[in-house]
Amino acid sequence: MTLHNDVPELLRDRIGKARDKWGWFIALGILLLILGGVAFANLLVATVASVFFVGSMMLVGGIIEIAHAFGVRTWERFFYWFLSGLLYAVAGFFAFYNPLLASSVLTLMLAIALMASGALRIAFALRNKTAKNWGWIVAAGVVTLLAGLLIAARWPVNSLYVLGLFLSIDLIMQGWAFIAVGLALKR
Repeated sequence: MTLHNDVPELLRDRIGKARDKWGWFIALGILLLILGGVAFANLLVATVASVFFVGSMMLVGGIIEIAHAFGVRTWERFFYWFLSGLLYAVAGFFAFYNPLLASSVLTLMLAIALMASGALRIAFALRNKTAKNWGWIVAAGVVTLLAGLLIAARWPVNSLYVLGLFLSIDLIMQGWAFIAVGLALKR
């Protein structure tokens, strides 16, 4: 048997194993929907939780970079990695020390990233007008650009809830996705 013939059988086997767990997909989806609803009802708390998560990742990443610095053989590289890790760790610490200021900075960075991403999508689509359905890329770029502009226009006031809103929307969308997968596996 060739590899090509084995792939469908392997895929069927994996789908069969996942099909046996369809209820777990639905249960996880319901849990994520509940968590998303709780986050939506408490946007400030969800924003602070998001900041704490980002801060903890930065703190851990900074500590790892500092540890890595001591494994580097040259002084120039040592200082680069050490200072980079120190800045990361300090930024992570400040996310815990002042989560509202950190949420303000992260919200502004999100607005800038959305505006830049939207503008790049529009530019890419306009340069590729010969591609089929290029208008959808323009539309996606316009929506992304507008989202960034809306966030930037209300900044810093909206930094109290924007990150929590994004978290709650993500949890709700993931919940519905898991429920859909679970129902599809059940059939």
